[in-house]
Amino acid sequence: MDGFDYELGVPVDVIRKTNTTFDPTCQGSVPQALNCFLESRDFEDCIRLAVSIGGDSDTIACMAGSVAEAFYGKDRIPLHIIDSAMRILPDDMKRIIGQFEKHK
Repeated sequence: MDGFDYELGVPVDVIRKTNTTFDPTCQGSVPQALNCFLESRDFEDCIRLAVSIGGDSDTIACMAGSVAEAFYGKDRIPLHIIDSAMRILPDDMKRIIGQFEKHK
C-alpha cells in the first residue's frame, strides 16, 4: 500500500524471526496484521498466525481477525471460538454485540 508505506507480502515466518521489539504504532502493527490475513487459509488460521508472531499480538490479532471475518464470513468462524469468546465477555459487551447483530 504505497500511500501508507506498508510492506505487504512479507511471509509470517520472516516476521516472526525479525519481530524483536514491541511496536504498537500503525506502521508496525497494521502491515503485520494484513500479512497474517493474506497468508491465512481461514479465520482460525489467521488468528493463530497473528498471535504467533509476537510483539503487539493482541492488537495484530484483533485487526487481522476483523479483516478475516469480513472476508471469510462470520458463518465460517468455528463455533468453539465464538462460544469461548462469549463466555469471557462481560454482560454489557454481550448486550452491545446483540444490539449490533440485530441492526445488521
